[in-house]
Amino acid sequence: MNSVPPSDLAGKTARLPEQSDVPVVDVRQLVGTGREVILMHLGEAYRLRVTARDRLILTK
Repeated sequence: MNSVPPSDLAGKTARLPEQSDVPVVDVRQLVGTGREVILMHLGEAYRLRVTARDRLILTK
């Protein structure tokens, strides 16, 4: 997984983290051509979905 440099996000309205050491990842890198991805954290599965209105929902 590659992080996206903040310079590549020019023109976006979202605020970037103030700390420069925080990785920025475009959701499209995670979901690819789909609409959801399963994220594993400490052995637990979480589903990250992109809604029809391009919002994000994270569920366990």
